[in-house]
Amino acid sequence: MPLKISEFKHNIMEEKKSISRRSFVKESSLITGGVLLAPSVLMASNSGSKKEKMLKLAVVGCGGRGTGAAVQALKADDNVKLVAMSDAFKDNLEKSLTNLSKIFDSGKIDVPPTKQFSGFGSYKKAIDEADVVILATPPGFRPQHFEYAISQGKHVFMEKPVATDVVGIKKVLKAAKMAKEKQLNVVVGLQRRYQKSYLAAYEKIKNGAIGKITSGQVYWNSGGVWVRPRQEQWTEMEYQMRNWYYFNWLCGDHILEQHIHNIDVANWFIGELPVRAQGMGGRQVRNGKDHGEIFDHHFVEFEYPGGAIVSSQCRHQRGCLTRVAENFQGTKGTSNTKGKVYATLKSLDGSIIYDHNGEDDPSPYQIEHDQLFQAIRGQRDYINNGDYGANSTMTAILGRMATYSGKQITWEQAMNSDYQIVPDEDTLSWDSLTPTICDKHGNYPIPTPGKTNFIKS
Repeated sequence: MPLKISEFKHNIMEEKKSISRRSFVKESSLITGGVLLAPSVLMASNSGSKKEKMLKLAVVGCGGRGTGAAVQALKADDNVKLVAMSDAFKDNLEKSLTNLSKIFDSGKIDVPPTKQFSGFGSYKKAIDEADVVILATPPGFRPQHFEYAISQGKHVFMEKPVATDVVGIKKVLKAAKMAKEKQLNVVVGLQRRYQKSYLAAYEKIKNGAIGKITSGQVYWNSGGVWVRPRQEQWTEMEYQMRNWYYFNWLCGDHILEQHIHNIDVANWFIGELPVRAQGMGGRQVRNGKDHGEIFDHHFVEFEYPGGAIVSSQCRHQRGCLTRVAENFQGTKGTSNTKGKVYATLKSLDGSIIYDHNGEDDPSPYQIEHDQLFQAIRGQRDYINNGDYGANSTMTAILGRMATYSGKQITWEQAMNSDYQIVPDEDTLSWDSLTPTICDKHGNYPIPTPGKTNFIKS
Protein backbone atom coordinates (compact mmCIF):
# COMPACT_ATOMS: atom_id res chain seq x y z
CA MET A 1 0.00 0.00 0.00
CA PRO A 2 1.14 3.60 -0.53
CA LEU A 3 3.25 5.08 2.23
CA LYS A 4 1.57 7.38 4.72
CA ILE A 5 2.64 10.99 5.15
CA SER A 6 3.71 10.28 8.71
CA GLU A 7 6.33 7.85 7.36
CA PHE A 8 8.09 10.72 5.61
CA LYS A 9 8.42 13.09 8.59
CA HIS A 10 12.04 13.59 9.49
CA ASN A 11 14.43 15.90 11.22
CA ILE A 12 14.81 18.91 8.95
CA MET A 13 18.40 19.63 10.03
CA GLU A 14 19.50 16.08 9.26
CA GLU A 15 17.78 16.25 5.89
CA LYS A 16 19.59 19.51 5.07
CA LYS A 17 22.92 17.87 5.95
CA SER A 18 22.06 14.95 3.69
CA ILE A 19 21.05 17.26 0.86
CA SER A 20 24.27 19.25 1.22
CA ARG A 21 26.33 16.07 1.10
CA ARG A 22 24.50 14.81 -2.02
CA SER A 23 25.06 18.18 -3.70
CA PHE A 24 28.80 17.99 -2.96
CA VAL A 25 29.02 14.46 -4.39
CA LYS A 26 27.16 15.46 -7.56
CA GLU A 27 29.30 18.55 -8.11
CA SER A 28 32.47 16.53 -7.54
CA SER A 29 31.42 13.91 -10.07
CA LEU A 30 30.77 16.61 -12.64
CA ILE A 31 34.21 18.12 -12.08
CA THR A 32 35.93 14.74 -12.49
CA GLY A 33 33.81 13.80 -15.49
CA GLY A 34 32.00 11.05 -13.63
CA VAL A 35 28.55 12.06 -14.92
CA LEU A 36 27.69 13.53 -18.30
CA LEU A 37 24.41 15.45 -18.14
CA ALA A 38 22.16 16.26 -21.08
CA PRO A 39 22.36 19.92 -22.18
CA SER A 40 18.63 20.41 -21.51
CA VAL A 41 19.17 19.96 -17.77
CA LEU A 42 22.33 22.01 -17.41
CA MET A 43 22.58 25.74 -16.88
CA ALA A 44 25.51 28.13 -16.57
CA SER A 45 26.46 29.57 -13.19
CA ASN A 46 28.00 33.04 -12.75
CA SER A 47 31.44 31.45 -12.64
CA GLY A 48 30.92 29.84 -16.02
CA SER A 49 30.68 26.26 -14.70
CA LYS A 50 27.64 24.06 -15.23
CA LYS A 51 25.10 23.06 -12.65
CA GLU A 52 21.79 21.26 -12.74
CA LYS A 53 18.73 23.16 -13.85
CA MET A 54 16.00 23.65 -11.25
CA LEU A 55 13.18 21.34 -12.31
CA LYS A 56 9.67 22.59 -11.64
CA LEU A 57 7.23 20.00 -10.24
CA ALA A 58 3.42 20.03 -10.31
CA VAL A 59 1.04 17.68 -8.49
CA VAL A 60 -2.34 16.87 -10.01
CA GLY A 61 -4.39 15.02 -7.40
CA CYS A 62 -3.52 16.01 -3.83
CA GLY A 63 -4.84 13.10 -1.80
CA GLY A 64 -2.66 10.79 0.26
CA ARG A 65 -0.98 9.14 -2.74
CA GLY A 66 -0.36 12.41 -4.54
CA THR A 67 1.13 13.92 -1.39
CA GLY A 68 3.32 10.87 -0.79
CA ALA A 69 4.53 10.92 -4.39
CA ALA A 70 5.35 14.62 -4.04
CA VAL A 71 7.50 13.85 -0.97
CA GLN A 72 9.36 11.16 -2.89
CA ALA A 73 9.88 13.40 -5.92
CA LEU A 74 11.20 16.27 -3.80
CA LYS A 75 13.62 13.91 -2.04
CA ALA A 76 14.76 12.35 -5.32
CA ASP A 77 16.64 15.34 -6.69
CA ASP A 78 18.45 18.26 -5.07
CA ASN A 79 17.25 20.74 -7.67
CA VAL A 80 13.51 20.14 -7.90
CA LYS A 81 10.89 22.51 -6.54
CA LEU A 82 7.12 22.12 -6.18
CA VAL A 83 5.58 25.10 -7.98
CA ALA A 84 1.93 24.20 -8.68
CA MET A 85 -0.87 21.98 -7.36
CA SER A 86 -4.29 20.96 -8.62
CA ASP A 87 -7.17 19.01 -7.14
CA ALA A 88 -10.91 18.87 -7.70
CA PHE A 89 -11.30 19.78 -4.02
CA LYS A 90 -9.67 22.87 -2.55
CA ASP A 91 -9.56 21.33 0.93
CA ASN A 92 -7.53 18.36 -0.36
CA LEU A 93 -5.03 20.73 -1.91
CA GLU A 94 -4.69 22.86 1.20
CA LYS A 95 -4.21 19.83 3.45
CA SER A 96 -1.58 18.42 1.14
CA LEU A 97 0.31 21.70 0.94
CA THR A 98 0.24 22.05 4.73
CA ASN A 99 1.67 18.56 5.18
CA LEU A 100 4.39 19.11 2.59
CA SER A 101 5.35 22.45 4.13
CA LYS A 102 5.96 20.68 7.45
CA ILE A 103 8.50 18.43 5.78
CA PHE A 104 10.31 20.77 3.37
CA ASP A 105 11.42 24.39 3.58
CA SER A 106 10.71 27.15 1.06
CA GLY A 107 13.64 26.05 -1.07
CA LYS A 108 11.59 23.03 -2.07
CA ILE A 109 8.03 24.37 -1.81
CA ASP A 110 6.95 27.49 -3.68
CA VAL A 111 3.21 27.25 -4.35
CA PRO A 112 1.60 30.66 -3.83
CA PRO A 113 -2.21 31.01 -3.98
CA THR A 114 -1.96 31.93 -7.68
CA LYS A 115 -0.52 28.46 -8.39
CA GLN A 116 -3.12 26.54 -6.38
CA PHE A 117 -5.81 25.36 -8.78
CA SER A 118 -9.02 23.56 -7.84
CA GLY A 119 -12.13 22.29 -9.60
CA PHE A 120 -12.71 20.28 -12.76
CA GLY A 121 -10.31 21.16 -15.55
CA SER A 122 -7.78 22.75 -13.19
CA TYR A 123 -5.17 20.11 -14.10
CA LYS A 124 -4.16 22.02 -17.23
CA LYS A 125 -3.14 25.12 -15.29
CA ALA A 126 -0.90 23.12 -12.94
CA ILE A 127 0.68 21.07 -15.73
CA ASP A 128 1.45 24.23 -17.70
CA GLU A 129 3.63 25.49 -14.82
CA ALA A 130 5.91 22.47 -14.60
CA ASP A 131 8.71 20.44 -16.17
CA VAL A 132 7.67 17.27 -14.33
CA VAL A 133 4.14 16.32 -13.28
CA ILE A 134 2.70 13.85 -10.80
CA LEU A 135 -0.70 12.47 -11.86
CA ALA A 136 -2.49 11.01 -8.84
CA THR A 137 -6.20 11.79 -9.18
CA PRO A 138 -8.78 9.00 -9.26
CA PRO A 139 -7.67 6.85 -12.22
CA GLY A 140 -10.68 7.55 -14.44
CA PHE A 141 -9.17 10.95 -15.24
CA ARG A 142 -5.64 9.63 -15.84
CA PRO A 143 -5.82 9.21 -19.65
CA GLN A 144 -6.95 12.78 -20.20
CA HIS A 145 -4.33 14.18 -17.82
CA PHE A 146 -1.55 12.04 -19.28
CA GLU A 147 -2.46 12.97 -22.83
CA TYR A 148 -2.38 16.66 -21.99
CA ALA A 149 0.92 16.44 -20.07
CA ILE A 150 2.68 14.69 -22.95
CA SER A 151 1.21 17.09 -25.51
CA GLN A 152 2.74 19.91 -23.48
CA GLY A 153 6.18 18.28 -23.31
CA LYS A 154 6.23 17.25 -19.64
CA HIS A 155 7.96 14.31 -17.95
CA VAL A 156 5.42 12.25 -15.98
CA PHE A 157 5.02 10.11 -12.89
CA MET A 158 1.51 8.65 -12.92
CA GLU A 159 -0.08 6.36 -10.41
CA LYS A 160 -1.64 3.06 -11.34
CA PRO A 161 -4.07 2.14 -12.75
CA VAL A 162 -3.82 4.37 -15.78
CA ALA A 163 -7.46 4.13 -16.96
CA THR A 164 -10.81 2.58 -16.07
CA ASP A 165 -12.18 1.78 -19.54
CA VAL A 166 -10.98 0.58 -22.94
CA VAL A 167 -11.21 3.99 -24.60
CA GLY A 168 -8.94 5.34 -21.87
CA ILE A 169 -6.43 2.52 -22.43
CA LYS A 170 -6.18 3.38 -26.11
CA LYS A 171 -5.63 7.04 -25.24
CA VAL A 172 -2.79 6.13 -22.83
CA LEU A 173 -1.10 3.86 -25.37
CA LYS A 174 -1.22 6.62 -27.97
CA ALA A 175 0.19 9.18 -25.52
CA ALA A 176 2.93 6.76 -24.43
CA LYS A 177 3.99 6.43 -28.06
CA MET A 178 4.08 10.22 -28.34
CA ALA A 179 6.18 10.39 -25.17
CA LYS A 180 8.73 8.04 -26.73
CA GLU A 181 8.89 10.17 -29.86
CA LYS A 182 9.52 13.24 -27.70
CA GLN A 183 11.88 11.38 -25.33
CA LEU A 184 9.73 12.35 -22.35
CA ASN A 185 10.31 10.03 -19.40
CA VAL A 186 7.26 8.24 -17.97
CA VAL A 187 7.15 6.23 -14.74
CA VAL A 188 4.01 4.34 -13.66
CA GLY A 189 3.46 3.55 -9.97
CA LEU A 190 3.65 -0.24 -10.30
CA GLN A 191 6.45 -0.18 -7.78
CA ARG A 192 7.11 -3.91 -7.69
CA ARG A 193 9.05 -3.42 -10.94
CA TYR A 194 11.42 -1.17 -8.97
CA GLN A 195 11.60 -3.43 -5.91
CA LYS A 196 14.83 -5.29 -5.21
CA SER A 197 13.21 -8.60 -4.23
CA TYR A 198 10.96 -8.72 -7.29
CA LEU A 199 13.74 -7.67 -9.65
CA ALA A 200 15.95 -10.43 -8.27
CA ALA A 201 13.20 -13.04 -8.69
CA TYR A 202 12.46 -11.82 -12.21
CA GLU A 203 16.09 -12.08 -13.30
CA LYS A 204 16.30 -15.64 -11.95
CA ILE A 205 13.07 -16.64 -13.71
CA LYS A 206 14.13 -14.97 -16.98
CA ASN A 207 17.38 -16.96 -16.85
CA GLY A 208 15.46 -20.24 -16.48
CA ALA A 209 15.73 -20.94 -12.73
CA ILE A 210 12.22 -22.46 -12.52
CA GLY A 211 11.83 -23.30 -16.21
CA LYS A 212 8.78 -22.27 -18.23
CA ILE A 213 5.93 -20.90 -16.09
CA THR A 214 2.85 -23.07 -16.58
CA SER A 215 0.54 -21.75 -13.86
CA GLY A 216 0.22 -19.18 -11.12
CA GLN A 217 -1.92 -17.69 -8.38
CA VAL A 218 -1.99 -13.97 -7.61
CA TYR A 219 -3.77 -12.43 -4.61
CA TRP A 220 -4.93 -9.14 -3.12
CA ASN A 221 -7.20 -10.29 -0.30
CA SER A 222 -7.71 -7.69 2.43
CA GLY A 223 -10.33 -6.00 4.58
CA GLY A 224 -11.09 -3.09 2.26
CA VAL A 225 -10.86 0.68 2.44
CA TRP A 226 -12.56 3.81 3.75
CA VAL A 227 -16.15 5.02 3.29
CA ARG A 228 -17.00 8.73 3.51
CA PRO A 229 -20.56 9.36 4.73
CA ARG A 230 -22.78 11.44 2.47
CA GLN A 231 -23.16 15.07 3.55
CA GLU A 232 -26.43 16.92 3.03
CA GLN A 233 -24.78 19.81 1.17
CA TRP A 234 -23.05 17.58 -1.38
CA THR A 235 -24.39 17.16 -4.89
CA GLU A 236 -24.41 13.62 -6.28
CA MET A 237 -21.27 14.47 -8.25
CA GLU A 238 -19.44 15.57 -5.12
CA TYR A 239 -20.57 12.48 -3.23
CA GLN A 240 -19.21 10.19 -5.93
CA MET A 241 -16.00 12.16 -6.22
CA ARG A 242 -15.47 12.04 -2.43
CA ASN A 243 -16.17 8.28 -2.51
CA TRP A 244 -14.42 7.64 -5.81
CA TYR A 245 -13.30 4.13 -4.82
CA TYR A 246 -16.87 2.78 -5.12
CA PHE A 247 -17.69 4.00 -8.64
CA ASN A 248 -16.28 2.35 -11.73
CA TRP A 249 -15.96 5.45 -13.87
CA LEU A 250 -13.58 6.87 -11.24
CA CYS A 251 -11.91 3.79 -9.72
CA GLY A 252 -12.58 0.73 -11.84
CA ASP A 253 -13.26 -1.58 -8.84
CA HIS A 254 -10.60 -2.98 -6.52
CA ILE A 255 -9.55 -5.64 -9.05
CA LEU A 256 -8.16 -2.68 -10.96
CA GLU A 257 -7.19 -0.18 -8.26
CA GLN A 258 -5.25 -2.58 -6.01
CA HIS A 259 -5.07 -6.04 -7.55
CA ILE A 260 -3.42 -4.58 -10.65
CA HIS A 261 -0.10 -4.88 -8.75
CA ASN A 262 -0.32 -8.67 -8.63
CA ILE A 263 -1.75 -8.97 -12.14
CA ASP A 264 1.14 -6.85 -13.41
CA VAL A 265 3.62 -9.25 -11.80
CA ALA A 266 1.98 -12.15 -13.69
CA ASN A 267 2.31 -10.35 -17.03
CA TRP A 268 5.91 -9.36 -16.19
CA PHE A 269 7.18 -12.73 -14.98
CA ILE A 270 5.44 -14.70 -17.76
CA GLY A 271 6.46 -12.16 -20.39
CA GLU A 272 3.10 -12.22 -22.14
CA LEU A 273 -0.37 -10.67 -22.05
CA PRO A 274 -3.41 -12.94 -21.58
CA VAL A 275 -5.46 -13.94 -24.59
CA ARG A 276 -8.70 -14.49 -22.66
CA ALA A 277 -10.29 -14.41 -19.22
CA GLN A 278 -13.29 -15.85 -17.43
CA GLY A 279 -14.36 -15.51 -13.83
CA MET A 280 -16.92 -14.80 -11.15
CA GLY A 281 -17.54 -12.28 -8.38
CA GLY A 282 -20.16 -10.38 -6.43
CA ARG A 283 -21.16 -8.35 -3.36
CA GLN A 284 -21.68 -10.54 -0.33
CA VAL A 285 -20.43 -8.44 2.60
CA ARG A 286 -19.82 -4.94 1.33
CA ASN A 287 -23.21 -4.40 -0.28
CA GLY A 288 -24.80 -1.25 1.18
CA LYS A 289 -25.89 1.97 -0.49
CA ASP A 290 -22.64 3.56 0.60
CA HIS A 291 -20.63 0.95 -1.33
CA GLY A 292 -21.59 2.25 -4.75
CA GLU A 293 -21.56 -0.29 -7.56
CA ILE A 294 -18.38 -2.35 -7.12
CA PHE A 295 -17.97 -5.99 -6.07
CA ASP A 296 -16.32 -7.11 -2.84
CA HIS A 297 -14.73 -10.23 -4.39
CA HIS A 298 -13.45 -11.35 -7.79
CA PHE A 299 -11.96 -14.60 -9.07
CA VAL A 300 -10.52 -14.69 -12.60
CA GLU A 301 -8.66 -17.22 -14.72
CA PHE A 302 -6.31 -15.57 -17.20
CA GLU A 303 -5.04 -17.73 -20.07
CA TYR A 304 -1.72 -16.74 -21.67
CA PRO A 305 -0.54 -17.49 -25.24
CA GLY A 306 2.15 -19.92 -24.06
CA GLY A 307 -0.44 -22.00 -22.20
CA ALA A 308 0.01 -20.70 -18.66
CA ILE A 309 -3.16 -20.30 -16.59
CA VAL A 310 -3.10 -17.74 -13.78
CA SER A 311 -5.78 -17.72 -11.08
CA SER A 312 -6.46 -14.23 -9.76
CA GLN A 313 -8.13 -13.54 -6.40
CA CYS A 314 -9.05 -10.24 -4.80
CA ARG A 315 -11.36 -9.72 -1.84
CA HIS A 316 -12.46 -6.87 0.41
CA GLN A 317 -14.05 -8.71 3.33
CA ARG A 318 -13.12 -8.10 6.96
CA GLY A 319 -12.30 -11.01 9.26
CA CYS A 320 -11.04 -13.23 6.43
CA LEU A 321 -7.62 -14.49 5.39
CA THR A 322 -5.40 -11.60 4.27
CA ARG A 323 -2.98 -12.39 1.47
CA VAL A 324 -1.16 -10.12 -0.98
CA ALA A 325 1.29 -12.26 -2.94
CA GLU A 326 2.14 -14.05 -6.17
CA ASN A 327 2.94 -17.75 -6.66
CA PHE A 328 4.13 -19.31 -9.93
CA GLN A 329 4.81 -22.90 -10.93
CA GLY A 330 7.33 -23.72 -13.66
CA THR A 331 8.62 -26.86 -15.33
CA LYS A 332 11.70 -26.84 -13.05
CA GLY A 333 10.48 -25.15 -9.86
CA THR A 334 8.33 -22.53 -8.16
CA SER A 335 8.49 -18.91 -7.05
CA ASN A 336 6.81 -16.94 -4.29
CA THR A 337 6.92 -13.16 -3.96
CA LYS A 338 5.14 -11.02 -1.41
CA GLY A 339 5.35 -7.83 0.57
CA LYS A 340 8.25 -5.41 0.61
CA VAL A 341 11.20 -7.75 0.94
CA TYR A 342 10.47 -11.44 0.30
CA ALA A 343 11.14 -13.60 -2.76
CA THR A 344 11.79 -17.35 -2.71
CA LEU A 345 12.48 -19.72 -5.61
CA LYS A 346 12.51 -23.50 -5.08
CA SER A 347 13.28 -26.52 -7.23
CA LEU A 348 10.64 -29.22 -7.72
CA ASP A 349 12.09 -31.24 -4.85
CA GLY A 350 11.62 -28.27 -2.49
CA SER A 351 15.25 -27.23 -2.21
CA ILE A 352 15.97 -23.49 -2.16
CA ILE A 353 17.22 -21.97 -5.42
CA TYR A 354 17.10 -18.38 -4.19
CA ASP A 355 15.87 -16.74 -1.00
CA HIS A 356 15.66 -12.96 -0.67
CA ASN A 357 14.86 -11.41 2.70
CA GLY A 358 15.92 -7.82 2.26
CA GLU A 359 14.91 -6.18 5.51
CA ASP A 360 17.12 -3.20 4.64
CA ASP A 361 16.09 -2.93 0.98
CA PRO A 362 15.38 0.64 -0.16
CA SER A 363 11.76 1.69 -0.67
CA PRO A 364 10.59 0.98 -4.23
CA TYR A 365 8.30 4.02 -3.95
CA GLN A 366 11.42 6.17 -3.58
CA ILE A 367 13.39 4.30 -6.24
CA GLU A 368 10.67 5.07 -8.82
CA HIS A 369 11.24 8.78 -8.38
CA ASP A 370 15.01 8.51 -8.01
CA GLN A 371 15.24 6.77 -11.37
CA LEU A 372 12.77 9.12 -13.04
CA PHE A 373 14.83 12.16 -12.14
CA GLN A 374 18.07 10.39 -13.02
CA ALA A 375 16.63 9.68 -16.47
CA ILE A 376 15.53 13.29 -16.87
CA ARG A 377 19.05 14.40 -15.94
CA GLY A 378 20.59 12.00 -18.44
CA GLN A 379 22.22 9.96 -15.68
CA ARG A 380 20.55 6.71 -16.77
CA ASP A 381 18.72 5.33 -19.79
CA TYR A 382 15.41 6.77 -20.96
CA ILE A 383 12.38 5.37 -19.08
CA ASN A 384 8.88 4.87 -20.45
CA ASN A 385 6.57 2.57 -18.44
CA GLY A 386 3.51 3.68 -20.42
CA ASP A 387 3.02 0.51 -22.45
CA TYR A 388 3.22 -2.00 -19.60
CA GLY A 389 1.23 0.32 -17.34
CA ALA A 390 -1.55 0.42 -19.92
CA ASN A 391 -1.40 -3.31 -20.69
CA SER A 392 -1.54 -4.40 -17.06
CA THR A 393 -4.40 -1.95 -16.48
CA MET A 394 -6.16 -3.47 -19.48
CA THR A 395 -5.59 -6.97 -18.09
CA ALA A 396 -7.39 -5.98 -14.89
CA ILE A 397 -10.20 -4.35 -16.90
CA LEU A 398 -10.52 -7.59 -18.89
CA GLY A 399 -10.84 -9.47 -15.60
CA ARG A 400 -13.53 -7.08 -14.38
CA MET A 401 -15.45 -7.45 -17.63
CA ALA A 402 -15.32 -11.24 -17.18
CA THR A 403 -16.52 -11.22 -13.55
CA TYR A 404 -19.27 -8.68 -14.17
CA SER A 405 -20.62 -10.53 -17.21
CA GLY A 406 -19.92 -14.13 -16.22
CA LYS A 407 -18.68 -14.71 -19.76
CA GLN A 408 -15.36 -15.60 -21.30
CA ILE A 409 -13.93 -12.53 -23.04
CA THR A 410 -10.85 -12.44 -25.25
CA TRP A 411 -8.25 -9.70 -25.24
CA GLU A 412 -9.04 -9.00 -28.88
CA GLN A 413 -12.77 -8.66 -28.21
CA ALA A 414 -12.17 -6.27 -25.33
CA MET A 415 -9.65 -4.11 -27.19
CA ASN A 416 -11.87 -3.94 -30.26
CA SER A 417 -14.81 -2.72 -28.17
CA ASP A 418 -15.78 0.91 -27.68
CA TYR A 419 -16.30 0.44 -23.93
CA GLN A 420 -16.26 3.90 -22.32
CA ILE A 421 -17.58 5.00 -18.93
CA VAL A 422 -15.60 8.20 -18.25
CA PRO A 423 -16.82 11.60 -19.54
CA ASP A 424 -14.55 14.43 -20.65
CA GLU A 425 -13.48 16.11 -17.41
CA ASP A 426 -13.53 19.54 -19.04
CA THR A 427 -17.33 19.20 -19.48
CA LEU A 428 -18.01 18.43 -15.81
CA SER A 429 -19.23 20.59 -12.93
CA TRP A 430 -20.45 19.82 -9.43
CA ASP A 431 -24.01 19.85 -10.78
CA SER A 432 -23.32 17.54 -13.72
CA LEU A 433 -25.22 14.29 -14.14
CA THR A 434 -22.99 11.44 -12.93
CA PRO A 435 -22.23 8.47 -15.22
CA THR A 436 -23.61 6.14 -12.51
CA ILE A 437 -27.12 7.08 -11.35
CA CYS A 438 -28.90 5.79 -8.25
CA ASP A 439 -32.62 5.10 -7.99
CA LYS A 440 -35.00 7.07 -5.78
CA HIS A 441 -34.01 4.93 -2.79
CA GLY A 442 -30.31 5.65 -3.22
CA ASN A 443 -29.40 2.23 -4.62
CA TYR A 444 -26.93 2.03 -7.48
CA PRO A 445 -27.24 -0.47 -10.37
CA ILE A 446 -25.05 -3.50 -9.70
CA PRO A 447 -23.46 -5.59 -12.49
CA THR A 448 -25.22 -8.95 -12.80
CA PRO A 449 -23.40 -11.99 -14.24
CA GLY A 450 -25.41 -13.49 -17.08
CA LYS A 451 -27.15 -10.20 -17.77
CA THR A 452 -24.42 -7.57 -17.89
CA ASN A 453 -22.77 -7.50 -21.31
CA PHE A 454 -19.70 -5.74 -22.69
CA ILE A 455 -19.21 -7.56 -26.00
CA LYS A 456 -21.81 -7.49 -28.75
CA SER A 457 -22.88 -10.96 -29.91
